[in-house]
Amino acid sequence: MLAKINSGALSGIDGYGVSVEVDICQGLPSFDIVGLPDNAVKEAKERVRTALRNSGFEFPVKKITVNLAPANTKKEGPAFDLPIAAGILACIGAIKEESLSDSIVLGELSLDGGIRPVDGVLPMIYSALERGIKRCFVPYENGNEAALVKGMEVIALRSVDEFAEILNGEREAKPVMLDVDALFADSHNCDYDFADVKGQENVKRALEIAAAGMHNVLMSGPPGSGKTMMAKRLPSILPDLTFEESIEITKIYSVSGLIRNKSALITRRPFRAPHHTISGAAMVGGGRVPKPGEVSLAHNAVLFLDELPEFHRDVLEELRQPLEDGVVNIVRVNGNVSYPADFMLVASMNPCPCGYYGYSDKCTCTPNKISRYMNKISGPLLDRIDIQVEAGPVDYKSLSKDRRGESSAEIKKRVARAHEIQRQRYKNENILFNSQLTPAAIEKYCPLGDIEKTVLKNAFDTLNLSARAYHKLLKLARTIADLDGSKDILVNHIAEAIQLRNLDRTFLH
Repeated sequence: MLAKINSGALSGIDGYGVSVEVDICQGLPSFDIVGLPDNAVKEAKERVRTALRNSGFEFPVKKITVNLAPANTKKEGPAFDLPIAAGILACIGAIKEESLSDSIVLGELSLDGGIRPVDGVLPMIYSALERGIKRCFVPYENGNEAALVKGMEVIALRSVDEFAEILNGEREAKPVMLDVDALFADSHNCDYDFADVKGQENVKRALEIAAAGMHNVLMSGPPGSGKTMMAKRLPSILPDLTFEESIEITKIYSVSGLIRNKSALITRRPFRAPHHTISGAAMVGGGRVPKPGEVSLAHNAVLFLDELPEFHRDVLEELRQPLEDGVVNIVRVNGNVSYPADFMLVASMNPCPCGYYGYSDKCTCTPNKISRYMNKISGPLLDRIDIQVEAGPVDYKSLSKDRRGESSAEIKKRVARAHEIQRQRYKNENILFNSQLTPAAIEKYCPLGDIEKTVLKNAFDTLNLSARAYHKLLKLARTIADLDGSKDILVNHIAEAIQLRNLDRTFLH
């Protein structure tokens, strides 16, 4: 007896179809799984056998062969438990195979017959819908996640018994319904507000410009100047996620195992802040079984690196390619995977190892120590950071003011207007924000007058800027002009952009 059950697997953050073929025939009792299974898939034999017995089904004492097709791709994880069990049940006549002909089945089995959640359900269900499948059977905890896929009937299961009863018509199947609008309504409440920040007007202005053009930022200043406080509030002024952006981020979190029922859809821009001891594989992705790293988990959002020089230099250097391309490519013997990594880098650092150079007599760092500290950040990485701003100490007068600062909601309105200007300008280009402008696009969309060219030339010669830093200045000036509602880039826009390249002016020369 042969049965075929539709299932799915992952390649990066995309799903693809897997046909679970189960054959039961006479012969010496055995249970074999073929089709390049990893250890987790091979161990399914014991989980399936015990789960079916504990659910009251008679396990066949025959030769059982399971093939996971296509057989030339590596199969990983426990999501094939339930489809293998379904194939065995179909072969022994406990369920009707034809009732699963238009369905995809995913789930891990407990030894008592319960069905446990699995990772990567969302991309696998999307892939199934593209193949014309209209119904899915998933673990109960993955129900809301699967229900994000419009046009898919989602049946969430708690046990093998329930699965068999639904297929045999003994129990009514109740599809999962999800109110996506309600999920987005809850996303508008933010825990952090720029109104809490007193002083640091220059840094707040820099972060507003960064949000308007999705530029990378580096804040330098002494301890206690509010760098981390302001970084945490940056997502509160970024535009709300669109449904398409939310789905893309949710796919990444689903593959990483960070999605469960209560948070089926990522509706707020994530704020990722890894510790400086993080490894390269954890930062950009990888491992024996490749998983998305922090740069991908911060896709369409913010990656905050506090105390930037304390990160291992090789880890920082691995950021260069994602910052340039917006994608991470991981190459392994069994194949290549790509993860999106279009994030805004926000970093902070002290001016010296003790943190007080230039701000207090307490600094005891020698010039040599300060130089070694600064050199932990390479020039090519600094070139990729558009805005470099100084966050000085906050005086008592600013802290003691009763009046709160400008709220995130007000700043967000200006950022949204700048984003709309960019959306209209680049509607015929494969560009969303000024930070994504290519050299050719800069020539087209950042024309300068004679006076502006002279100011920029003087800055380029005086600061000995690289070609990349030159393009960064033009992108920044374009964003500042958009915030002002100006069609042309003017002298004051160029001048402010130059002021936002603080390290070029202070530390590098």
